[in-house]
Amino acid sequence: MIDVVLLFGGRSAEHEVSLLSARSVAAAAPKERIRITPICIARDGRFVDPERSARILEGAENSVAGDPEFSFEQWSRSATIDVVFPLIHGRGGEDGSLQGYLELLGLPYVGSGVAASAVGMDKVHMKQAFASAKLPMVDYVAVHEHEWRNERERVTRAVANALRLPYFVKPANSGSSVGVTKVKNDADLAKAVDHALRFDEKLLVERGVDAREIEVAVLGNDKPEASVAGEIVAGKEFYDYSDKYVDDRSQLIIPAKLAADKTEEFRRLAVTAFKAIGASGFARVDFFLERGTNRLYLNEINTIPGFTRISMYPKLWEATELKYPRLIERLIALGIEKSKTRKERGESTMAWLDETAGLA
Repeated sequence: MIDVVLLFGGRSAEHEVSLLSARSVAAAAPKERIRITPICIARDGRFVDPERSARILEGAENSVAGDPEFSFEQWSRSATIDVVFPLIHGRGGEDGSLQGYLELLGLPYVGSGVAASAVGMDKVHMKQAFASAKLPMVDYVAVHEHEWRNERERVTRAVANALRLPYFVKPANSGSSVGVTKVKNDADLAKAVDHALRFDEKLLVERGVDAREIEVAVLGNDKPEASVAGEIVAGKEFYDYSDKYVDDRSQLIIPAKLAADKTEEFRRLAVTAFKAIGASGFARVDFFLERGTNRLYLNEINTIPGFTRISMYPKLWEATELKYPRLIERLIALGIEKSKTRKERGESTMAWLDETAGLA
């Protein structure tokens, strides 16, 4: 029996999405091989004890406030934990901070490490990593809040000179399309930038392309594999938060209707993007396929993608003949495998230090 701590919730705007992902995993994990202990991080950032976390997972209690008397650190010292499965999307879960905390506690966990999580979350650093790997991307301009507040005219000119309308304005550190605005005329740029700055101190202004949205799931550590490609047909003008989680008007087409060579190109580039940021465990890689030119552009990578039964990531693997319960088991095994490697390296380092001290 493998003892898994399922971490969910968090302080980000994607708190509810995390709850949905965690409920799906808890329901689908094979009970004869996996024993799950749920731990919620409430909206106020405090941890919730396992008993109350279970009630939150069942929908019987809210997750607004954590338990001031409960210490996850102290509890983890006496609990039996083989691996932690973090399903917290956005800041505080997907940006490396939670991963660093788990490493300080010496707890194995599923998914990417600190550096890969941080790079994957920050769209500016992500694109810099993609550029180093020579991956194709749409043109963009990075904007910092202090630049916008102090040099608005210069920033506005820089955007106008580098890009053509329409633009997409996106917070650099946000997921699920939170804070994203499509700008169709220059007069609306300021409002879109101010909106994005509600969610982060840094943002991207990207050239909009008339394109199909293609996604590929990646799974693995040192030898990652790519799923079949899928396509999202947005129910609105673009695939925003409400289209993903509220209105339910979008369509998922799996596998995407693509030529065989184009499908293989998407899969190859998805693995390249995964490696470019040093990801491990799992990630979803999103692309644009421009209409008319058939050009492929890499949009972004998500190191903790939505994980409900109807989310794109598990559905892509199901179409690649890896069912949801088995996918959960694979991810847990990958997390344990990764932690063993890290532990062995740590022990080797300590042995070297002891030897060095002895020589001194």
